Amino acid sequence: MFCPHCGSVQPSDANFCKACGGALKQQSGTTHQPAANRLRGFSPRISDPAFAKYTKSSNRWSAIFSSILAVAAVVGFYIAGEVGSGMDNPGSLYIGFAIGGMFLSIAFLQILGIRRSRTWDGTVEDKKIKKKTAKHQYGDDVRYSNYLEYSVIIRSDGGKRHFLKSKNDDTLYNYYQIGGRVRHHAGLKSFEK
Repeated sequence: MFCPHCGSVQPSDANFCKACGGALKQQSGTTHQPAANRLRGFSPRISDPAFAKYTKSSNRWSAIFSSILAVAAVVGFYIAGEVGSGMDNPGSLYIGFAIGGMFLSIAFLQILGIRRSRTWDGTVEDKKIKKKTAKHQYGDDVRYSNYLEYSVIIRSDGGKRHFLKSKNDDTLYNYYQIGGRVRHHAGLKSFEK
């Protein structure tokens, strides 16, 4: 059985999705059809169990990597405080804890963002091109450069507007057509036409 909210694979006897918490059975007790089968033209491959395993594995490796960086920051600043002449411990150690905490916080926010992401369908509402100017400051020297901002506006079936923007790159602008259907995939944070 597939979750109608996020598209993840669920056990056939489950009442609620383990990934997003959404209800899996209708009031009459019948199960929902997979989200990929309700709308023609979108690939059902996103519902493959390998994708859920990939997302879980990515989150795990992100947590492990940030933990290693956090420990390295604490140990490195402790050693620098003992050996170096710039700053002694515990001041150096406190800086290590702050930087290590920053690494852990970034990983936590990244994992939380992936878990809160939802699969949704929408329609391309509009496309825009704007001429913009960017300010670049190099010391006292200020320079300006012109660029084009390409925007694709997508309205989800729930009514929320989403913007895909790119600078001097019209690839997405040319790829999407007004009125075309689009699916946003949770976890990947990518769009399928």
